[in-house]
Amino acid sequence: MSTPSVATPEEVDDPEVQSPIVGPAKPRLLGVLGPGLITGASDNDPSGIATYSQAGAQLGYGLCWTMLYTLPLMAAVQMVSARIGRTTGHGIAGVLREHYPNGLLQAVVLLLLATNVLNLGADLGAMADALALLLPSPRWLYVALFSGICVYMQLVLQYARYFAVLKWLTLSLFAYLGVVIFARVSWWDLGVALAVPRIDLSGGGLTTLVALFGTTISPYLFFWQAAEEAEDLHAFPQRRDLLHAPEQGRSALHRIEVDTLVGMTFSNLAALAIMVTTAAVLHPNGITDIQTSAQAAEALRPLAGPFSATVFALGIIGTGLLAVPVLAGSAAYAVGEARRWPVGFGRRILEARAFYGTVAIATLVGMAISLGAVDPIRALYWSAVVNGVIAAPVMAVMMLAAARHDIMSAFAVRGPLRLLGWTATVCMLLAVLAMLATAALPLI
Repeated sequence: MSTPSVATPEEVDDPEVQSPIVGPAKPRLLGVLGPGLITGASDNDPSGIATYSQAGAQLGYGLCWTMLYTLPLMAAVQMVSARIGRTTGHGIAGVLREHYPNGLLQAVVLLLLATNVLNLGADLGAMADALALLLPSPRWLYVALFSGICVYMQLVLQYARYFAVLKWLTLSLFAYLGVVIFARVSWWDLGVALAVPRIDLSGGGLTTLVALFGTTISPYLFFWQAAEEAEDLHAFPQRRDLLHAPEQGRSALHRIEVDTLVGMTFSNLAALAIMVTTAAVLHPNGITDIQTSAQAAEALRPLAGPFSATVFALGIIGTGLLAVPVLAGSAAYAVGEARRWPVGFGRRILEARAFYGTVAIATLVGMAISLGAVDPIRALYWSAVVNGVIAAPVMAVMMLAAARHDIMSAFAVRGPLRLLGWTATVCMLLAVLAMLATAALPLI
């Protein structure tokens, strides 16, 4: 009689490998949740919070439908990016480097780097302003403090511990999920807004729509999740890329699906809660243009009363500490893969000096940008608009690569997933073109 195999400690810790102790009837959801959960939570960074708050204050419940209808599109795009990383063992930039012209690679990486640094700077400024609501102090001091914390987390913490810290930071979003329960929401108006999509064709309405799409389906999220899937091939030694180990495909794709669906659903629920709260609290009182962090904090007063600033600050700081490392990390992955550098937070600093240097430089440049921001809330909002503008071409390139059999072999994206990915790309492109056309009309 053959001796039953016993899983190694590494296999027991790997959510793709069924533990003989836990058994197939008890799925380890917390173990399965990883890159998808962190990606979804980091989507609600301070830039996203400012955008969702502005949309609710400006248009009431009018654009709440976007969080419902973008969920399957957002999840599909993130699943595609995760499958690229898990299948090829490379991030998106690494795949472009191997299979596409260098000019296209450099253009995509440059767009991502510029947008990430702008977004990163706006997030650092928002975190500093949020803390200043509680502890008044020079703004530059808080910007430098948060920059230092984020760089420390990425350069000093071991990969497993760093990843665990990011998971715990996702809990900061519960500050926004809880507040909607206490706001005086018109549930009938909200239900109508969710069921019947309406688009404001004015310049401001279309710009807000692009900002919502850009902060929900952001390029840095694609690069991050793909890179983390590739990184986990080193964190879990029994894993191999699916090109060389297709037998791992079934469990790997199932884990990616669960992880991504949970992460994106969590993300959009939190975003919807923010929009509904500001629509219920600010819009009826005539506050339709949020200019300061204090105005955004006012939306939390139904829950926290005089402690609304505290709840707001904790939410902004928590999501910022989650998003800033993701922004800097995704930029470093893209630049490093394009330049053929050793990349990954699982490597030692001396082994991947250029990669970690890019992380630090991106954060420091973002810090410099945040110190020069005159209107941090507007900086957050416009960084979301820029994300929306560049997302469509990046998504198109990614979808083309994911469907190629010479890149993805038997795991090439097809069927409903491919359809949803291209639908998201076309919707993003149409929204951007409509916004640009509306902006150009007065000039004709």
